[in-house]
Amino acid sequence: MKKYKNKEGNSGVTGYEAGNDNIKVEFGHGAVYLYTYASAGKRIIDKMKELAEEGQGLSTYISQQVKDKYEARIK
Repeated sequence: MKKYKNKEGNSGVTGYEAGNDNIKVEFGHGAVYLYTYASAGKRIIDKMKELAEEGQGLSTYISQQVKDKYEARIK
């Protein structure tokens, strides 16, 4: 899991791990969610990967656009 840069300083996201067709996102409360092309769509997952690498905007994007389109809660 890579540490999320959190450039704005107030993100609920603390880490992420991008795969070919998915992204795992770790939140500050310890939960890890798996988002996949199958659960959220390629466009959304690719945008999540881009925001994760930038270290800015991922938590907001998830709460406003992605919502509950995760495949599984891993932890």
